[in-house]
This record gives sequence, structure tokens and C-alpha cells, in this order.
Amino acid sequence: MPKQKTHKGLKKRVKVTATGKVLHKRANAGHLMSGKSAKRRRRLRSSATLSPSDLKRVKASLGL
Repeated sequence: MPKQKTHKGLKKRVKVTATGKVLHKRANAGHLMSGKSAKRRRRLRSSATLSPSDLKRVKASLGL
């Protein structure tokens, strides 16, 4: 059986920490910022950890 290839698009969008958590950029931070509150804009700047329900599928795509 051949080896599974890494999903290159996903690899560019996420970062895997040393403990195995997956960090990603938050959604809704691309444009139209004037309609969002300052608190919400600050929160969108930080990266978020992936939920455990998505973790298994993403790690399989990354070949981990």
C-alpha cells in the first residue's frame, strides 16, 4: 500500500505544536473590519486551536 501524501494546502494553513495541538487562523478576519467591534477584531488576530472533533481528520491529512 502506498504512503499517504501530505495535503499541501492544509500544511500551509495550520501549525502543529510540540504537544500535538493544531493551531489555525480564525475565520472572518479577511475584510469588512469596520463593522466589527474592537474586541472582536483583537480576538480575530490571535490563532486558535482546532477542536478535538476535527483533529483526527486534519492529522490524517497531514500524515501525522
